[in-house]
Amino acid sequence: MLKNITLGQYFPGDTILHRLDPRMKIICTVLYVAAVFMAGNLFAMAVVALFFLYLVQLSAVKMRLLVRGLRPLMIIFSLTAILNLFFTPGEVLVSFWRLTITREGIFRGIIFLSRISLMVMGTFLLTYTTSPMAFTDGLEKLLAPLKKIRVPVHELAMIMSMALRFVPTLLEETDKIIKAQKARGADFESGGLFRRAKALIPVFVPLFISAFRRADELAIAMESRCYHGGEGRTRMRQLRYAQHDALAFLICVVFVVGIWWM
Repeated sequence: MLKNITLGQYFPGDTILHRLDPRMKIICTVLYVAAVFMAGNLFAMAVVALFFLYLVQLSAVKMRLLVRGLRPLMIIFSLTAILNLFFTPGEVLVSFWRLTITREGIFRGIIFLSRISLMVMGTFLLTYTTSPMAFTDGLEKLLAPLKKIRVPVHELAMIMSMALRFVPTLLEETDKIIKAQKARGADFESGGLFRRAKALIPVFVPLFISAFRRADELAIAMESRCYHGGEGRTRMRQLRYAQHDALAFLICVVFVVGIWWM
């Protein structure tokens, strides 16, 4: 299960999506998510899916990595399908006991599952093609107007970037601890729910200790480099919009308007 969580990973490349300005990628991702929620019929959802497949082709990211990232969300998918399948009023197709399956329930279940899948994979594609440093710079630039009302934009962007950066690290650490505990005879798969939860205590304790130790080392490293927030800081790489960024924005706007019209 831990190997299926790919959030926060970055896959270096030289594709058009990798070369886009991080600010534009964040804006286009927001527009893409808006288009996903606007799609209210199967035809519009199919158009969104084709557009997403085209983006995956441009990014050179393997589709199986995006699909693998959906596996930890299977419980949410199952609950969404069940709630829409059995509790949507409409034309009854199958009825047993007090449960009924309606035509509208099947339709809404397909729409909602497609919507969640496309939205999650779209956000994964953003992190796959954007380095944590570029993502931080882009997010900070986009939220810069909030500084006028004294919102700590730089600190918020830095916290989000660190959280995304340490997700793969903590998952790798968790996997190592689980393997070490299994080598010592620990059993995480047998028994009921409470027994499995109790068996995870020897995993969580060293994991929290490791996380706090990494946080302390990171704080010391930042202090030794005289880090004192975003005030007065300069950047080695300055963000500048290019022609392909304007083209990407135009395509996303046309795409959103088209989905809204559908």
